Amino acid sequence: MATFYNQATLSYNGNVTVSNITAGEILDTVSAAKTALTDTYTQGSDKAFAISILNTGQTDLTGLTVTDDLGAYSFGDPAQELVPLTYTEGSVKLFVNGVLQAAPTVASAQPLTFTGISIPAGGSAIIMYEAEVNQYAPFGADAGITNTAEVTGAGGSVLASASATITPEEGAELAISKSLSPVTVSGGGEVTYTFVIQNSGSTAVETTDNVVFTDVFEPALDISSVTYNGTAWAAGTNYTYDEATGQFTVPAGQITVPAATYSQSSEGGAWSVQPGTSTIVITGNIIS
Repeated sequence: MATFYNQATLSYNGNVTVSNITAGEILDTVSAAKTALTDTYTQGSDKAFAISILNTGQTDLTGLTVTDDLGAYSFGDPAQELVPLTYTEGSVKLFVNGVLQAAPTVASAQPLTFTGISIPAGGSAIIMYEAEVNQYAPFGADAGITNTAEVTGAGGSVLASASATITPEEGAELAISKSLSPVTVSGGGEVTYTFVIQNSGSTAVETTDNVVFTDVFEPALDISSVTYNGTAWAAGTNYTYDEATGQFTVPAGQITVPAATYSQSSEGGAWSVQPGTSTIVITGNIIS
């Protein structure tokens, strides 16, 4: 919306007088809004965005171009441009007045550029597309990705713009891996199972999160030791084990896992995630 002002001047017999100032407003005929379908992200996740364009004018709009910067930001000295989102090829969809149209032309993947868009007078268009969160997506306190779309007319003038911001997902994100050593053993021989619990999330797992760990050893073990992060655990206190069935259980309130840490390379600007870890090691002889 633009405001304009006007004032008249009257001259007579060497005198000058001016009128009052009038003010008016020119209503924008094109407006835009941008929405992220989910407002949080993890590294490697797919995100969907919608760009809504409204034509309130009395003239059809043709030859529109929509350009999206995919969250590009400056990094380093000398500054380089990093782009934290990667357009998913073939994902774009165009709706005009709610009706699915042929997909617009993708003239460029970065900046993401859609061309050949038309909107009838008093009509609307929605462009939907997906993008993957790549290695340049920031993590940590106050991190986020803000990507901005601009709508330009056939003559190249910017008619409207809109932005959407997504932030790193909060909370714990656990994964567990299991290994056996040795992998070949005679009957009654000793084996060691190692369980590594990883937390790729931004929030540490505390005892109040009530993590429960279970495994069934087949064949069953005559357990000789259990350690957690290098500290010996006691049967009946830290875990329970039924030798008859091979059922091993760590009840709620015993396992904690630190939050992940995040760092950005000074060369290239890629972000990396170092998961927090906790390790359970169980040693025993196979009951044959």
